[in-house]
Amino acid sequence: MNTAPRLHVVTGKGGTGKTTLAAALALSFAQAGAKTLLLEVEGRQGLAPLFGRSELPYREVELAPQLWGMSVDPREALLEYIEMYYKAGAAGRALAKFGVIDFATTIAPGLRDVLLTGKAYEATRRRPGNKSGSTFEGPWVYDAVVMDAPPTGRIGKFLDINAQLASLAKVGPIRKQAESISELIHSEMTTVHIVTLPEEMPIQESLEAVDELRGLGINLGHIFVNQMLEERELDVFNDKIDGVVATALRAEVNRYTNRVTRQEKQIALLEELDVIEIAHMGEEISFEILEFIANGLREA
Repeated sequence: MNTAPRLHVVTGKGGTGKTTLAAALALSFAQAGAKTLLLEVEGRQGLAPLFGRSELPYREVELAPQLWGMSVDPREALLEYIEMYYKAGAAGRALAKFGVIDFATTIAPGLRDVLLTGKAYEATRRRPGNKSGSTFEGPWVYDAVVMDAPPTGRIGKFLDINAQLASLAKVGPIRKQAESISELIHSEMTTVHIVTLPEEMPIQESLEAVDELRGLGINLGHIFVNQMLEERELDVFNDKIDGVVATALRAEVNRYTNRVTRQEKQIALLEELDVIEIAHMGEEISFEILEFIANGLREA
């Protein structure tokens, strides 16, 4: 799979396996030799167990060869922002002591989104020895950045928040930073992948997200259709099987067959999009299964 867009945003309706696919996508890039950063921005610590950890800190830690990860905390991001752009580390710590930072990041969801997208921007644009997102020539620190982003229901507002902020802030570093982040998100360097299930509600929400992202001028990547059931030739049961058992088995076969039929109808609605189907892997996702999915994505 091509890493050219560099910032890969992964979204999806809750329960579709969004976090698992974000982790697998990042791992696939790392397996291919790309130095990759995996970002979690919702504070759920959903990525950590996939890599045998209890949590991810607000700092980059190595998860696997060529793969680093971190959980972006809005509070820490705001303190970092104050220090980076206003050189006011002591003042920022004083604000934190009096609860101002916690109040700001809790009461203003728009501010949270600015800080979270800002961290992705900084990581995507970072050069060696530089954390300000400078545009001077030289190699990038990370070849790819993968963000486990908010769900499809709010992905448009999340990604477009900086464009809205830039239109409100007339001058100063806030406007400049918002414009830079918005430019990155609306450029060829960023792409959004949607994770869905082969079911009516997730497919419908995914199609609505596709329309919203296209309307915002944000590039669309793959549609990962997760938990696909395999079509199977299921033989008629032998008459020697106990009648009650045979009846139960036939009911399961019918249920499975009907679900396969329904999923094919839903997949047909995505025919004009770049679809990658992911087989049903069960409820528990181990690191070995994550590697298996990543191998498949690398070859897709």
